[in-house]
Amino acid sequence: MTINPLNLLDRDGINAHLRAGGAALLPTDTLPALVAAPEQAAQIWRLKKRPQDKPLILMGADVEGLLCHVSPAARADASFLAQRHWPGALTLVLPAFGPVAEVLNPGVATLGLRIPACKAMLDLLRCSGPLATTSANVSGEPSSRTEIEAARAFPDLPLLSPIPWPAPSCQASSVIAWRGPQGWHWLRRGAVMPAGVVSLPECSG
Repeated sequence: MTINPLNLLDRDGINAHLRAGGAALLPTDTLPALVAAPEQAAQIWRLKKRPQDKPLILMGADVEGLLCHVSPAARADASFLAQRHWPGALTLVLPAFGPVAEVLNPGVATLGLRIPACKAMLDLLRCSGPLATTSANVSGEPSSRTEIEAARAFPDLPLLSPIPWPAPSCQASSVIAWRGPQGWHWLRRGAVMPAGVVSLPECSG
């Protein structure tokens, strides 16, 4: 498959497209991402054909820009790990409040947050602000590993130029959830393995 040059936009073009309400395909350090502005996140579930009880991740370029959505009780613990593992392949699931949390995880007062270790994505996030993200594949289909596979899954969406994108790890981020006095619990094991995270029997794989 050859990507249509008309579907390639530079950082400013993608930022304008997102601000106008569109969705786009972007590189990350783990897997290609399908993204939209948080207030336009509803289209991601439709594009992915994904159940709406599957939450989206909020990616940003700086710690404070993400932790401002987090309940005050969890911020110190979250900041401790964020300063050590971000940018990187660690998603923190935290108690959250406000319209962004409600849009990305409807009816559930938690939000997954991450700063990716991908220069092209970080450059965009510094312009756009935090974005709603998920992997660039139709629900139930294998994850896209390259810009070609992402474009094949969503042929009508623009991609960030230039291509080819930097090679991702093709390993999903580790996901841990904050449970207050019970500490951090694994939801998904990945490349980053913070110390002191407790295994949950139902999520031990």
